[in-house]
Amino acid sequence: MVNARAIFFDRDGVLVEAPTVNNLPKSPKTINDIKLCKGIVKFCKFYKKKNYHLIMITNQPDFSRKKNSKKNINQINEYLKKKLNFDDVYVCFSDDDNCIDRKPNPGMIYIGAKKFNLNLRKSFLIGDRWRDIGAGNKANCTTILIEKNYNEKLRYKPKYIVKNLNQIYEIIN
Repeated sequence: MVNARAIFFDRDGVLVEAPTVNNLPKSPKTINDIKLCKGIVKFCKFYKKKNYHLIMITNQPDFSRKKNSKKNINQINEYLKKKLNFDDVYVCFSDDDNCIDRKPNPGMIYIGAKKFNLNLRKSFLIGDRWRDIGAGNKANCTTILIEKNYNEKLRYKPKYIVKNLNQIYEIIN
């Protein structure tokens, strides 16, 4: 029986502060650029104790665009996995929107669902951009958008819109 549940997290803007250029988030380049989002350590500990699988899913097209190395990206991801006690981390390095793993496609969520035998209808996705919400919606997760007022159209409708992590405790209980 599939009863395990997860919280899927986007990386940049949800787990770590994302610098913005033209009011759009950019990925930190190295581990030295990492600044954890306020309250994320406490948040992850709280839901880990409630038996949620914690899984990061992140698009990192800067590798394909030759703006960053796999080594730097993997170093950041490993640091976050350990620091936040995540069950797993999935990365899409592709810049091709037809790639099944590149959000808004749900490929990375499906990989996690299969590995951990997850019930996606009892799982959540927390993101700060339309691509995150699209992937969560397509996988039948409950989607939560942390509103950052980026300069982009929200192409998928999230189930919930919040201003910060603290508001999510009322949603996931």
